Amino acid sequence: MRPFVAVSSGRLLQRRGSRLAYLSRPQHLDEFCQDATLSGMERSELRRRVAVNLARLREDRGLTQAALAKRLGWSRARVGKIERGLVDLPADELDGLADALDTTWDDLYDRVRLLRSVRFRARTRVHGRAQILAEVSRWLDTYRQLEAELNDAVPFVFEPARKHQDPADAARAARRAIGLREREPIANICGLLESGGVKVLLLNKKRDSFFGLSVGEPDGGPAVVVNTWDRIAVERWIFTAAHELGHLVLHTEEYDPVASALPEDAERDADAFAGEFLMPEAAFSRAWMATIGRPLSQRVLATKRVFRVGYRSVLWRLVAGEYADSDVWFRFHDDYTARHDRTLLRNDEPESLEEGEFSWDWKRASEPAPLSEHDCRDARLSHLLRRAADKELVSVRFVADALDLHYEDALKWTRETRV
Repeated sequence: MRPFVAVSSGRLLQRRGSRLAYLSRPQHLDEFCQDATLSGMERSELRRRVAVNLARLREDRGLTQAALAKRLGWSRARVGKIERGLVDLPADELDGLADALDTTWDDLYDRVRLLRSVRFRARTRVHGRAQILAEVSRWLDTYRQLEAELNDAVPFVFEPARKHQDPADAARAARRAIGLREREPIANICGLLESGGVKVLLLNKKRDSFFGLSVGEPDGGPAVVVNTWDRIAVERWIFTAAHELGHLVLHTEEYDPVASALPEDAERDADAFAGEFLMPEAAFSRAWMATIGRPLSQRVLATKRVFRVGYRSVLWRLVAGEYADSDVWFRFHDDYTARHDRTLLRNDEPESLEEGEFSWDWKRASEPAPLSEHDCRDARLSHLLRRAADKELVSVRFVADALDLHYEDALKWTRETRV
């Protein structure tokens, strides 16, 4: 659990709302819990927030009410009453509850804005979906506050692509809109998207069924969220980002935050968009023909390295572009197995990219350097936070919450990034 340290609030922090909106200091919380001036409506709202947030966080941690109660030394019935909004908790019990869930008091008390314009990229219904959406919602709120305070919002440059219904045409228009040449591979998609007005969030969720999601303009987007769990190939991260951009361009009115699977035709369209966006036809044809004379598996792997995509994306493109029949999938696997004496499993990605190659500065990413954990997240958000900190608009605690850092790490960040 992150330690709580009292810090002074900047104007941005103070604008988060009423006294119910942002509780972060132990001495204030204890005082607040015993505040006799709170109205019955305010206490009811506090109980409701704790109830909703507790149930969401407990599910995300994979705990039953009984398991959480055992951690706390409480009865299951008491946990159930809290989740029904029937109990006023004193500060010491809130502290224990936050510790048991490895979270903060803020996460128990904050009102989480529900997102409506959302599309999930997942194989099955995602465990902890509500917590993922809550994290994305808070991230978007922070992002929008900073952009408004600094008067620095990046326009969505991919708007011209929305005029096209055909996924390949839309992808080519999107490439032109961002200034990519016809045969130019995308060296780094994160920085490219952010330079084009798409907010990018990388989440590390230990779920191989969840790849990412997109959020439309009505909820603070356009935004793309990518699951960067290390058991998911980096090539999948890249394809997911392009896939979600496809949804933002092609399906501006089609949202469903609770669906376990999106319509197959919409998913096929987004896949086709991503394929053309990452591997434009002219460049793909040239790269594929340059491998003539090599065994099939080597040709596929050489081509995938050019475009930083997965081998499945190359095989799909071969069939869609009529470079090969559908049996190319079987021939590839047979050739790969014969040459490497192993069968590729569902989540395998041969000769996968390193995590450090998923960098942000796309204009200089042709020679990617190894990156730290925090280099690979929220590049534009970090830039906005640095500027807001220079203007004394935000506190160190606000930075810690925005970047999900311990207070000491946030303090170190403010020192190291100061010019």
